[in-house]
Amino acid sequence: MKENFDKCLDMLLHHEGGFVNHPRDPGGMTNLGVTRMVYEKWVGKKVTEQQMRDLTVKDVAPIYYNNYWKRCKCDDLPNGVDWSVFDWAVNSGVGRSAKALQGIIGATQDGGIGPKTLKLIEEHEPKELIEKMHDKRQGFYEGLKTFDSFGKGWTRRNKETKDSALELLET
Repeated sequence: MKENFDKCLDMLLHHEGGFVNHPRDPGGMTNLGVTRMVYEKWVGKKVTEQQMRDLTVKDVAPIYYNNYWKRCKCDDLPNGVDWSVFDWAVNSGVGRSAKALQGIIGATQDGGIGPKTLKLIEEHEPKELIEKMHDKRQGFYEGLKTFDSFGKGWTRRNKETKDSALELLET
């Protein structure tokens, strides 16, 4: 829903934390959940480690809004479903999150949420979509080679996302 971006961004940043550069993380240098590659593409130039360390919420909010929230059509999704789709899109890619949702509702899994996908979403209960997104996401994580290193955190994040999404249904 349109009113949920700021609230969802706050929840997202709780998961994403600050600066990290873990050698086993394929995303590499990251701050506030934004990888160096994404930030460089956003600003149109190479950035230093210090510039990555200095990122603020004000710097990354427009990236999250334009590259994830808008691309996933979260303004048009039901309460809670928007958060489920948005958080997974940030963590694993817009296409992966969109395709999972499309698979759940029986839409063509092309990774683009458009009018046909939105119409099919209306035929499903948001609670069902949130729970199935959680299950698909967990299955995806468990199939990754790096699950041994990051699986505990991903599993916790996935559960927290589902719980928060279900709470959003009540608002």
